[in-house]
Amino acid sequence: VQLVESGGGSVQAGGPLRLSCTASGLSYDDHAMGWYRLGPGNECELVSSISSDGSPYYLESVKGRFTVSQDNRKNVIHLEMNNLTVEDTATYYCAARVKTRLQLYLLQPDQWPDWGQGTQVTVS
Repeated sequence: VQLVESGGGSVQAGGPLRLSCTASGLSYDDHAMGWYRLGPGNECELVSSISSDGSPYYLESVKGRFTVSQDNRKNVIHLEMNNLTVEDTATYYCAARVKTRLQLYLLQPDQWPDWGQGTQVTVS
């Protein structure tokens, strides 16, 4: 499995960014996908996820601002981020794991075997 993120950058508060994660070596029918972020204080949190059946999850602080979607034809998932705040500044990572009956937001980072290299998002 290979995951490659793109779309990070610097943006002013209130602005948008769109992150993408291109996956190879997996099928979205059998895998769940997640977006984690690692903030300046090294706090690691699951921002959003999408299960193999397409069900999304959002961290409370991003609800209504972030939207996760997947394009099965292109094996890409996107994270649309709107109304960004300084608190959203972090390195964002795409993660993947085989589908599970467990609620994705209950999983620890080490329960996601596959990770991308990360993309930096800086909001000022």
